[in-house]
Amino acid sequence: MHQILQDIRKGNTSLISVPAPVAQPGEVLIANACSLVSAGTEKMVIDLAKKSLLGKARERPDHVRRVLDKIRNEGLLTTIRQVLEKLDEPMTMGYSSAGVVVACGADVQEYQPGDRVASNGPHAEIVAVPKNLCARVPENVPFDHAAFTVLGSIAMQGVRLARVNLGETVLVIGLGLVGQITVGLLRASGCRVIGVDLDPAKCDLAKKMGAEIAHPGVTASEVFSSTSGLGADAVLITASTKSNQPITLAADAVRPKGRVVLVGVVGLELDRRPFYFKEVEFVVSCSYGPGRYDPKYEQQGHDYPAAYVRWTEQRNMQAVLDLMASGKLNVAPLVSHRFAIEDAVGAYDLIEKGNEPYLGILLEYARPIEQRIERRLQIRPAKSSSRLGVGVLGAGNFARMVLLPAIRKCDELHPVALCSARGTSAEHSAQKLGFEVVATDEDVVINDPNVNAVFCITQHDQHARQVLKSLRAGKHVFVEKPLCLTTDQLHEIDEEIQRQRENAPLLMVGFNRRFSPAAIQTKRLFEKSAAPITISMRFNAGPIPADHWTQDLEKGGGRIIGEACHGIDLATFLAGSPPVRVFAESIGGPHAPPITDDQCFITLRHANGSISNIAYLAGGDKSFPKERIEVIGDGRIAVIDDFRSLTTCAGGKTKTQRLRQQDKGHQAEVRAFAAALAGKTGAPISWEDIRSVTLASLLAQQSLREGQPFDFS
Repeated sequence: MHQILQDIRKGNTSLISVPAPVAQPGEVLIANACSLVSAGTEKMVIDLAKKSLLGKARERPDHVRRVLDKIRNEGLLTTIRQVLEKLDEPMTMGYSSAGVVVACGADVQEYQPGDRVASNGPHAEIVAVPKNLCARVPENVPFDHAAFTVLGSIAMQGVRLARVNLGETVLVIGLGLVGQITVGLLRASGCRVIGVDLDPAKCDLAKKMGAEIAHPGVTASEVFSSTSGLGADAVLITASTKSNQPITLAADAVRPKGRVVLVGVVGLELDRRPFYFKEVEFVVSCSYGPGRYDPKYEQQGHDYPAAYVRWTEQRNMQAVLDLMASGKLNVAPLVSHRFAIEDAVGAYDLIEKGNEPYLGILLEYARPIEQRIERRLQIRPAKSSSRLGVGVLGAGNFARMVLLPAIRKCDELHPVALCSARGTSAEHSAQKLGFEVVATDEDVVINDPNVNAVFCITQHDQHARQVLKSLRAGKHVFVEKPLCLTTDQLHEIDEEIQRQRENAPLLMVGFNRRFSPAAIQTKRLFEKSAAPITISMRFNAGPIPADHWTQDLEKGGGRIIGEACHGIDLATFLAGSPPVRVFAESIGGPHAPPITDDQCFITLRHANGSISNIAYLAGGDKSFPKERIEVIGDGRIAVIDDFRSLTTCAGGKTKTQRLRQQDKGHQAEVRAFAAALAGKTGAPISWEDIRSVTLASLLAQQSLREGQPFDFS
């Protein structure tokens, strides 16, 4: 299928072919009929993409601070490589479209195939959209009008925040698409509307949309004279400019105790005095309305009860469509250009060059739906190879920046197929890294006869299912940690391995720390001694939001299962013995944050009598080094500082070795997996270690809940 992507690093806007997405649970799969180019927002993206690295940095100083922290922790070269990789990630364009439902994912009962819907799907022939970001299109509303729905909901939310009443006068500053729809909504609400924009043609169009007064030179004095000296009851700023002039005009034109709502993006150097003396309310509108950026609402489909939150972003979208159906909102005058999706690059040339006036630019999708739905795309001819064929599930940040490059550098592995849920990230990475097939359906990869080994680098809740499916298909598996999220899943995987016995494919979990040079050297220091050792680890994990997917116990499993497992595995490796007892305790009390699991201590007893303690702490500053490991026993000491240096002390002599760059063992673990597949070595991590480490991680979290230790074997 066709999709529009923006190259943030080079500035190119392109139309590419990608496999059609699959409807995940809670999502609706839609064949677009029309999508609307949001010229203001999308031009800002294009302009940013065309800036130099310095220009991009000036636009986003918050990102610069994060980069500087990363340089301090991980080194200059690693950071530069990751920044360039991130900039190289293509960005989907568009967020206002309409079409026909093709399929529904699990947990979706609100829609059925054949329903006409509007959504915030991007410019693509097939889009997968969470159900709360869709709304039904009435039969008498054509798709080219319904494509305005999301922009209409942005305008609708601004109007709601203005709390306008019948007969009030409202000044709208900025008459682009959102401003024009705002004028139409205010007129439908029974308000008098005054509009202002630098473009006389947009002012004339605003009069057609319902404005009584609209011209480029509207002043505060004119607003006061047209309201018998009262001033505007409310001002909605829908402009996009760095200038401070719109906010100044709003402050001057609004009446005492009036309301100013910022919907667009303008300079905000506020003069306190007019706001103070008039006691003016000032509020910034957040996109489509309540629910926006809340993952529980948008991604997980949890609606807000209408009795408590009358207007959510979805209900705003539906209200816009209902106004279109009733004839109270007519967006037809806003359409200035139409392009077939095959000619979409021409639409962006129009925006970028500005050789002719434009406003509402529609992209139209005419191909039959059945021709668009292809979930496997051959991007280069298949090559016969003596190397082991690799299929990869997942093309997120970690996969693209760490594991996919490691696979490419491994001589024993041949990239065959790459799968991601949306297809865009997989297509981009596949082109760069030499994969032959791009897919959005995991079965395409798992069942490919040219794939010998499957790498599962997906969201944590998908790991167990993908591991079992791959093992049953006779494929070797490398799964990024964690292996699974529940003891039942672990038991099912164990049963499958025991069922296949000596014929079982190789299963490896991405416990990379044990493959780092510092860990291997530390292991050598202690391996000749039979005496038990003590291991102390401190993870300065840094805080992440409570609503981040990794904190969700169903999707991510929490940070103990998802990340502290690295410490448990490293302790198992260094001790040379699996854990048999675990106890964990976290912070608490009335002033504790919403998530406390990621500020905890985990104590392990190993089968050989060694003990280890893992301090997984999210309460610190991310600019401080992340990991420190101290190993003591039999008259020897080893200290690993953030995998950048190793200090050893034995026989009265202390040595410090500084590594050229931070190395946590990612490349080495992939090489070890490939060597085992080629029959050069045994399993890099035994199933007994994988099972015990995974079980210890699961029980550590349970120990937090129940306040007691767990013995296991």
